[in-house]
Amino acid sequence: MNIYDLNVKDRTGGEVSLSEYKGKVLLIVNTATGCGFTPHYDPMEAMYKEFRDQGFEILDFPCNQFAGQAPGNDDEIHEFCTMKFNTEFPRFAKIDVNGENADPLFAYLATEKPFEGFGKGLKMAAFSKFADANNKKYGDKAYIKWNFTKFLVDRDGNVVSRFEPTVDMDVVKEAVKALL
Repeated sequence: MNIYDLNVKDRTGGEVSLSEYKGKVLLIVNTATGCGFTPHYDPMEAMYKEFRDQGFEILDFPCNQFAGQAPGNDDEIHEFCTMKFNTEFPRFAKIDVNGENADPLFAYLATEKPFEGFGKGLKMAAFSKFADANNKKYGDKAYIKWNFTKFLVDRDGNVVSRFEPTVDMDVVKEAVKALL
């Protein structure tokens, strides 16, 4: 199996084959509109505008599994993102990324690039403890630890990097540039 064998739902409920993105560099991210990391939309949109003509796509999957930080339906989330952050990259239907109903895409991504930590320091240790408490209910199906976890996929469909939300967006941008 590879990423191009998977299908997802667009925000209107239509089936989308990820094979439509063959040959492109992808940044796949689970998002939330009410999270402390929501400002990541700004640098993500800037990257999208800068690199989309070079074969770059951001695939946005809203998720409400982390402290209920993505309330609202798909249309409300889309309106928030386009009005507040002027996002133009594709946004898909709200999904679960953990547990029995985890979307197969995120289960696959997390299996390819497992969680390795949020970083060092007291602040990261406290955040990790908070995330662990939230995700305890998912047991061995706690694939994603928090909102704005990003997976970088190369043009051949290989998952090459995982960036936790605590990773500086400049680091993410440099990794994207290296693949383009």
